[in-house]
Amino acid sequence: MSTDKNTEDAQLAQGSLDEETARAEVYGLLAALYYAPPGAELLEQLRVAATEAPAEGGFLEEPWRGLVGAARDMDLAAVTGEYHTLFGGVGKPEIYLFGSHYLSGFLNEKPLAQLRTDLAALGLARDETLPETEDHIAYLCEVMRYLIAGDDVAVANLTKQREFFVDHLQPWVNQLCDALEAHPRARFYAALAGFTRAFISVEMQGFDMLA
Repeated sequence: MSTDKNTEDAQLAQGSLDEETARAEVYGLLAALYYAPPGAELLEQLRVAATEAPAEGGFLEEPWRGLVGAARDMDLAAVTGEYHTLFGGVGKPEIYLFGSHYLSGFLNEKPLAQLRTDLAALGLARDETLPETEDHIAYLCEVMRYLIAGDDVAVANLTKQREFFVDHLQPWVNQLCDALEAHPRARFYAALAGFTRAFISVEMQGFDMLA
């Protein structure tokens, strides 16, 4: 094998590794932003972020620019207030972040039971100190991050990623994005929804190629 071929193979391997790292980081960012209002440090990181796509593919560039722009245009109090307006409050929130709501119309229904079965098969379980159920969008994004970046190759592999994504994210995430983008009081989170939709679309295309 020639030195040039070795160099080319190394570059391809590094490119693949970089892409997987970027995917994991995006899922981690989505998990953080959907789980709670961003802290001052995270919001500042968004404000100073480059406005090109955080992962390969120009398709993500415009929605990423929209999210960064929203972070730059709003202060911490405004973003925090928007989060609590949309997702907080006593009783029924303006926007649900739980998959069961979109899949069955109710919380804690059959989709959640199936999710728990599949999580157990992956060796995962919810931290009992957390109030949210496992079908919260942030939890699901964290699972995807683990399936991409985890050290246990028996579960952290493309096959498991595709299965989990197709079963537990793909069927309903666009409905959440629709609700956020249509809400009159959503600004930062409407931009987040636009980026989420674009990223999920890229993931769907990638997983379709594995089918």
